[in-house]
Amino acid sequence: MASNLHDVPDSPCIGVCSTLFDDICKGCGRTATEVSNWVFMSTEEKRAVWVRIAKEGTAMRFQYDKL
Repeated sequence: MASNLHDVPDSPCIGVCSTLFDDICKGCGRTATEVSNWVFMSTEEKRAVWVRIAKEGTAMRFQYDKL
């Protein structure tokens, strides 16, 4: 991956959380486990999540770019 974590926000969170009701947050695209463990994840783990959610592109975080 050409980018590093300094090229993206620290967290994918956009403040539109749905992990209480959904397995995958509609706002950021992370699982509830990823959301709750984010601060404990390594740089590599965070990068893997960013790559996955960007590839899926279904979270609200990525819909704003398409407007």
